[in-house]
Amino acid sequence: MLARTDEITVTRRAALPGDPGVWVFILADMAAFALFFLLFTLGRIGAPDLFEHGRRTLNVGLGLANTLILLTSSWAMVQAVAAARVADRIRTVRFLWLTLAVGSGFAVSKIAEYAAKAQAGISMLTNDFYMYYFVLTGIHFFHFLIGCAAIAVTLTKARTQLIDGRFRVWIESVGCYWHMVDLLWIMLFPLLYLQRAA
Repeated sequence: MLARTDEITVTRRAALPGDPGVWVFILADMAAFALFFLLFTLGRIGAPDLFEHGRRTLNVGLGLANTLILLTSSWAMVQAVAAARVADRIRTVRFLWLTLAVGSGFAVSKIAEYAAKAQAGISMLTNDFYMYYFVLTGIHFFHFLIGCAAIAVTLTKARTQLIDGRFRVWIESVGCYWHMVDLLWIMLFPLLYLQRAA
């Protein structure tokens, strides 16, 4: 009987966190972004001077700040999930608030960056580099906003519902999605801001 219990425990630990459907979505999304990254790279190979000039106009400091913001926000999300796994409502709520509060810094920074480009007369129609820049960061920003909405729903659930198995699957799923948003930015930052084209 003990061996059977241990086997069940090992099986549960080996399973992916969250809902399997979320993982299907994450893998499909990552595959789509991999295609976008490939197209961007091919475009850069075809016009290295244009892409290098565009890269130099981006604010590396803001890009780095966004990276640190998302990493910190992801850390807070990890803490929220860990608290939910032991049914600690207070810590779960606290860290979900922190995830949203820190993550909102990304929105402020990104909007400021877009506004600066608009004031300089730069849009996605300026050239191929900016087309990729606005499309890639825009799609990522849309994913970010979906993540914020999901965290806000999770926060409401954490404050009003039982911190039980169903809730743990929910918060783990949201956490996995949020980490995907973070991972995509970790790929976008060097690709757009750091990697030289020429």
